Order: sequence, then C-alpha cells, then structure tokens
Amino acid sequence: MFPFMKIVKVKRKSMIINYTIAIILGLGGGLAVGAGFVAFLTVLGVIPRLTQLTKTKNYIRFYEWGVIVGAVTGSWISLREPIFRLPSILVVFIGLFAGVFVGLLAAALTEVLNVFPILAKRVGVAEKITYLLMAIVFGKIFGSLFHWIYFVDR
Repeated sequence: MFPFMKIVKVKRKSMIINYTIAIILGLGGGLAVGAGFVAFLTVLGVIPRLTQLTKTKNYIRFYEWGVIVGAVTGSWISLREPIFRLPSILVVFIGLFAGVFVGLLAAALTEVLNVFPILAKRVGVAEKITYLLMAIVFGKIFGSLFHWIYFVDR
C-alpha cells in the first residue's frame, strides 16, 4: 500500500465527520428556529385571529398551509439567493404584500401586549389614540420610503 493512500483515507473520514457535524448543526438550528417561529405565531394567535376577523373558519387549513409553504419557500430562497428578473409593477405588489404581512404581524404583537392603550394612557392622549396610530403608520411609511430611496443601491 502506498503511503499517500492513508492520507486520502484520513481526509475522507475527516470530511465525513465534518459533513455529519454540519448536518446535525443545520438540522438542530432549523428545528430551533422553526419551533420559535411556530411558538411566536401560536402566542400571537395570528391564524385564529385572521380567520375570526375574515369569517373564514372553514379555510383554516389553507391558512396553515400558507404559513408552512411560505416559511419553506422563504428558507429556500434565503439559502439559494436567486435573481428574479421581474417587471417593476410586480415588484411593487410583492413589496406591498410583504409590508402588509409585517404590518399585520406588528399589529398582532401590539394587540396581544396592549401597547397602544397603555402608551396612550401614560402620555395622556387616550382620547386621541387614532392620531397616535396614524402618526406611527405614517412614520413607518415615510421611514421606509426614505430608506429605499436613499440607501438601497439599484
């Protein structure tokens, strides 16, 4: 047996160990993040609240599958980093839907924590809570537009 064959066998064992460790860490990390995501959605009650507000309790399975497919697709896209050549108008709608999702998630979080009523009472503007909400909404809109116009490279 040639001496270099031992080196090749050692490298193969080392590569197998490295791949096995990477697979275990990847699966463990994915399970931890997935469990946290599911716990977050469960605590907020996003899906039951959405079905309650839209009066579509018969379609709850579609909501659940939508969340699952969205999470898996988002994970796949973040790993692959594909480049899509899409028309500008389609990108606008995709951005709009992403913004609606983030807004609904933030609204659900604030609803669960009762942030706005507590803030309005502390600041002393409980009767003007609509203005407080609109100020926050417009602040987010203008802040996002400022960020995208000035800081995002095209």
